[in-house]
Amino acid sequence: MSDIDRRYAERLMGQARLDALVIFQPEAFRYAIGAAAGVATMWGRAGAAIALVPADASAGLAAVASDHAAGSIRKAVPDVDLRTHRVWIDMLDLTGAGNVDQINEAYRQLGSAGPRPETFDRSACFGLLGDLLKERGLERSKIGADLEFMPAADFEALKLALPTVSWADGSEVLRRLRAVKTPGEIERLRRAARAAEAGLVRMVAVVKPGASLAELSSAWKAGAQADAAEGGFGLSSHWDFISVGTDLSDMAAVVTPGALIKADVGALVDGYSSDGARTFTHGPASPLAREIFKALESAFAAGLDELRPGNTFGAVHAVMLASMRRDGFAEYYRGHFGHSVGGSVGIEEWPFFSAGNPEIIQPNMVVALETPFYGQGIGALMIEDQFLITETGAECMNSLPRTLRDLSAE
Repeated sequence: MSDIDRRYAERLMGQARLDALVIFQPEAFRYAIGAAAGVATMWGRAGAAIALVPADASAGLAAVASDHAAGSIRKAVPDVDLRTHRVWIDMLDLTGAGNVDQINEAYRQLGSAGPRPETFDRSACFGLLGDLLKERGLERSKIGADLEFMPAADFEALKLALPTVSWADGSEVLRRLRAVKTPGEIERLRRAARAAEAGLVRMVAVVKPGASLAELSSAWKAGAQADAAEGGFGLSSHWDFISVGTDLSDMAAVVTPGALIKADVGALVDGYSSDGARTFTHGPASPLAREIFKALESAFAAGLDELRPGNTFGAVHAVMLASMRRDGFAEYYRGHFGHSVGGSVGIEEWPFFSAGNPEIIQPNMVVALETPFYGQGIGALMIEDQFLITETGAECMNSLPRTLRDLSAE
């Protein structure tokens, strides 16, 4: 099922004077259509998978995808108007076939006889898109494309292939759509945050002097995967940025008394990534590390107080930076103190808690608020939690204490 709020999309496209969105990025295709775009997107080019989202919320969604992915797409979203193109992969239903002649006949029945493209035929894909636009009376309309993703060469080819369309950059509309989450997206992110935090609990259990960074990472992954299995869901992926000790680039580091252990981790559920971080030690941290962390705690609390609908992302950044200044960090500059989370290519999504950002915090956004500090020769310290913005404030999706935890004392 599509994760797009069609009424909200209609309003945003109306404000941008767009008659439709045409989406090429594979992750955004999944978001728009409700099914994976398929392996043909591995080439990083536009056209292998295309989602058509009309501005009119009552008009159905349409898609262009490979014949290889067509079966799974039709099964997941049977109501989507799907047009298929051939890719390099031969695949047939050979149920009951007993000889080569029957295999050849299956090809003919499928209409798949003849050479296949090296990867996919971009011009054929754009032609199918043109058919969809013409059938819906959109061939002379103003249409937004996700140009933040689309390679320049592919956009030039698109304009040549469909010259009667007035093409515009629809990236901002797509960003705004994705920033406000549907209930399904929120549930994926909630599950992902739960699994990631369970991984931290497992990681903490193996922290001791001599434990390697690799062992901590392995324990975290095992804990996250076990929690997902127990919860009846799977992880589509996971990531971790764990550092141990004073050298932030030392992948062979081991736990030593008082060394900082920063774990910035995320689990993915159906492509939606959580983001959270905690800092630990085994033995007392240095006085300077404790002073830094106290400032990070104060800045985090200041930002959390401002995390509510109607406020701006820039206002949150301002109070957090001001808090660091009050604690004496006159030259601490942080480009952002957090961001939206979701199902895009990267861990961090727009909008960001950055200086002067006028974007308004809205209900049903899911954001990560963070206060990081990286110091070669000292180590890394970080607090980060994931929040659902509600009608009145922010609901934390994490439960572990935000303190600088000395695990030797527990």
